[in-house]
Formats: sequence, structure tokens, C-alpha cells
Amino acid sequence: MPIIPDDKDWTWVLARPCPECGFEAASATPATVATAIPALLPRWQSALMGSAVEQRPNDATWSVLEYAAHVRDVCDVFEARLELMLTRENPTFANWDQDQAALEGNYAALDPEEVSRGLVQAGLDAASAFAAVSPEEWGRRGLRSNGAEFTVLTLSGYFLHEVIHHLHDINS
Repeated sequence: MPIIPDDKDWTWVLARPCPECGFEAASATPATVATAIPALLPRWQSALMGSAVEQRPNDATWSVLEYAAHVRDVCDVFEARLELMLTRENPTFANWDQDQAALEGNYAALDPEEVSRGLVQAGLDAASAFAAVSPEEWGRRGLRSNGAEFTVLTLSGYFLHEVIHHLHDINS
């Protein structure tokens, strides 16, 4: 059974701690992302080595494999958005439908070892991109396709919340 698409606007995590995972996105900076993402990657690798990673716990929840593939792609999306913010004035990000990406990418049928390698590479690439951001660039802006405005600073917290929250989702 397909997952019901998540149509919630999660930008509220920029203003208050997430009651589910406890992360405070407002405390994150690009420097935080640069160190936190590499530190979190072994947890994802470990989760992908578990048994039955392709099995969904219920009809409404992605499997560990699907969450990991999503986070791999999240790393790529946020690295690209960061690049736009640093190279263009007030760019608008192309819409990214995570649920459509999961279907088109056939996340449920992917090889866990390949997803692990891809997630590690995408995570390290994103961490490196955030590490290269100078504090003078933290205020640069970008717009999501729905009009939500981000700065490099708030994008950092939003991105890091994604990675941490999905670790919470898979209990790792």
C-alpha cells in the first residue's frame, strides 16, 4: 500500500523544538551541519545493516531502507539549494515532492548497501558544502516554491532536522 503523502509544512521547526525528536533547529548553523552530518552517518549505516530493513512497520510508515534513500536525496537537495543561495540573489527552489521521488526512485526495492554508500557520499558532500560557508553568507536568502523564505542559517537547521528526525523515525 502506498504511503499517504506528507503535506505538512514543517517550517515551524525553525521556531520551536520538534516535540517528536527533540531537535532545536534554531540552534544549528552551517558549521553545526558540517560536523553533525558526518557524525550521524554511522547511525544510518548501522540501521541499514539491520535485518528486514526493507519491511515497513505498518502501512503508513516507510521502511528503514526508504527513509535512508529519502535522507540520501535530502542531502543532495539541500546541497543544491545551498549552492543556489550562495551563487544567486534570492533564488526560488524548484519544488521537490519527496513522495513522488520515493515512487520514481523505487526506494523500497533499492539495495541497502548501495543506499548506504550513496547516503554517506551525499552526506559528506553536503557537510563539506556547509563547512565552506562563511558567517558573512549566513544571511543569504532563498525561497521554497511555496513561498517559505530561508536564509543559509535557517536552511542549516531545517536540513539537520530532517536527518535527525528520520533517525528518530527509524528508532536509531
